[in-house]
Amino acid sequence: MSRYVLPIEIRALGEVGYLAICPMLQGCHAQGDTIAEAIDNVQDVARVLLELYLEDGKSIPDELQEAKPDTVLHSEITVAVGSL
Repeated sequence: MSRYVLPIEIRALGEVGYLAICPMLQGCHAQGDTIAEAIDNVQDVARVLLELYLEDGKSIPDELQEAKPDTVLHSEITVAVGSL
């Protein structure tokens, strides 16, 4: 089994949750009620898309880095400070 590091973007959808997008894979996006759910959902979509690449005999896009066992993932968060 191969593992890949995929960058994702998370966008708030107002009152209806969040949208997670992986810009490196066309069609790779998913919604969720929470950020965590959107991430889980986009991970499932990415897995299916990559499996379809392989089933169709296509190679995985060169931009994707194969994850090593000791891969460290980096993330950013937004923190609100002060009165709302």
